[in-house]
Amino acid sequence: MARIFSTIRQRLLKENRLTRYLVYAIGEIMLVVIGILIALQLNMDKDLRKARSTELNYLRNIKVDLLANKEKVAGFITLRTNCLGAAQRIIAKIDAGTIADGKELNADMVSIFDWKRYYPINFTVEELMNSGGLAQLTNDSIKSSLLVLESLYKQAKAEEDHFRFDSEEIIYKPVYELMDLGPTLDMYMGKEIELGQEDFDPYFADLRVKNGFLMVLIEFDTMNRQLKEISELSDRLIGMIDRELEQGS
Repeated sequence: MARIFSTIRQRLLKENRLTRYLVYAIGEIMLVVIGILIALQLNMDKDLRKARSTELNYLRNIKVDLLANKEKVAGFITLRTNCLGAAQRIIAKIDAGTIADGKELNADMVSIFDWKRYYPINFTVEELMNSGGLAQLTNDSIKSSLLVLESLYKQAKAEEDHFRFDSEEIIYKPVYELMDLGPTLDMYMGKEIELGQEDFDPYFADLRVKNGFLMVLIEFDTMNRQLKEISELSDRLIGMIDRELEQGS
C-alpha cells in the first residue's frame, strides 16, 4: 500500500499537478489520522473491557465476603441473645436471693464471662481501601453502601470496647476478688462439682455484680441491633451486586 502511495506522489510531482498533489497529501494525512484514532479506540475499548472484568471480579469476591459475614453475624446474634437470657436469669436469682441450681447458674455466668468479639469478614473491601482501588467500582450506590457498612463495623467495635471496659470493672474484677474460680472452672470443664448458695453469696452481695449484668442487658441488646443493621445492609448490597453482575460487561 505504501508503495502505491509513493508511486502516485512521484507521478503527480512529475506532471507538476500541485493542486492535485496537495489534495492527495491531505487525504493521505487524514487516512493516517483515522488509522491512529481507530487504533486508540481499539486500545481504549480493550482497557475498558479489562477494567470492567476486574471490577466484576471484585464484586464477586465482595459478595462472597458478604455472604460469609452474614452467616457469622447470624451466629453472633444467636450467641448474644443466649447471653441476654443468661443475664436475665442471673439478675432474677440475685433479686430473689436464693439459688436452686448452682450448675445452671454457673453455666449462665460462664457464658457471659466467655463473651467474644465480632470481627467482620470484609477482606476484599479492605484490600481495595488499602490499595486505593475502591475507585475501580463504578456503581456509586454499591460504593457508598460499602462505606456505610465499614462505618457500621467501626460502631460495632466501639460498642464492644465499651462493654469490655464495663465487664472488666464490674463483672470480672468482683469475681476475681470475691469468688474461688477453681470449682467454677472445674464444673465448666465437666467435673462433678457441687456449688451452693454460700459459693455465690459473697459475689452477689457486691452491688457492682448486679449492675454488671444489667449492663449486659443494655449493651448486648445494642450489639445485636447493630449486627441486625449490618445484616440488613448486607442483603441490600448483595442485591445491588447481583444486578450489576447480571449486566456484565
